[in-house]
Amino acid sequence: MKSWKALSLFLCLSVIGFSFFISPAFGQIKLNHSNLWPAAHKHSVLATEWAKEIEKRTNGKVVITVHHGGTLTPGDKNYDGVVKGISDIGMSVCGYTRGRFPLTEVIELPLGYKTGWAATQLITAYYNKFKPKEFDETKLMFLFAHGPGLLHTKKPVRKLEDLKGMKIRAFGAVTKIVTDLGGAPVSMPMGETYEALSRGVVEGSVAPYEALQGWKWGEVVKSSTEAPGMAYSSAFFVAMNKDKWNSLPPDIQKIIEQVNGEWVEKHGKGWDEIDKAGKDFAIKLGNQIITLSMDENRKWERAVKPLYDEYVKSMKEKGLPGDEALKFCLEQLYKIQK
Repeated sequence: MKSWKALSLFLCLSVIGFSFFISPAFGQIKLNHSNLWPAAHKHSVLATEWAKEIEKRTNGKVVITVHHGGTLTPGDKNYDGVVKGISDIGMSVCGYTRGRFPLTEVIELPLGYKTGWAATQLITAYYNKFKPKEFDETKLMFLFAHGPGLLHTKKPVRKLEDLKGMKIRAFGAVTKIVTDLGGAPVSMPMGETYEALSRGVVEGSVAPYEALQGWKWGEVVKSSTEAPGMAYSSAFFVAMNKDKWNSLPPDIQKIIEQVNGEWVEKHGKGWDEIDKAGKDFAIKLGNQIITLSMDENRKWERAVKPLYDEYVKSMKEKGLPGDEALKFCLEQLYKIQK
């Protein structure tokens, strides 16, 4: 009898001990993250560090697995994948789903961006002021934006006339910039552009300098045209499935939002680092860097200026404050870059 009681006590204590040992694993929150960029890209590295920082600050309660290169959901399906719960978290480009984020298309206008840090500061200020409902299907983690979008081509473009009729890869509202400059826009995601340039399907593409190294475009283009008059940016989102977010405990939500605020700055500065690296990469390959004269730049500036009015008119038709958003962004960017 005594031996039976001793065995029962031993088994009971063993179960309790085992439960204590494994309870953290049972209490873990596991999330998947669908990321647009290749694993080695600066923003992929930052996405992984973001996930690790959240795991660290939650003492291992939250574990986020990042799937790079659009392997979980492709770039143009990323946001919808988050909404539907295919991925818990997603990072991609707003412009890949044109028309879904209409008010935020103000960021893609040729506002005259000088740095990725400035563009990221601007989109953060814009979101905080207008809180656009177009993101309400998810819980937005944060937004960021790249440095000045430029023209990269297989043959040199030194003046506006050189661009006439050229097939230029673009996406979202940026296609309008290409059209107004006289080019023929071809919509496609970043991941398809290298091959399209290599095979001559397109003759050039628009993007920040980063793409020359990060996406290896420097190997398949021969020149880049620095035209401040067309310097646009693109909005990037990091969003979480709304139901998944609402299921998280308040203390976990608070930690994630703290990390989000810190990573906005990291992504903004990260753009400037990789833009410099991309330009240096292209120069080492022998690519030309063409800087437009002041007079020529004014021609490009005048060519795309009607896009401001088109944006305001389009937003008015949708019942959105496009005039206020544009005015705010122009004034705010001037202050940031002053």
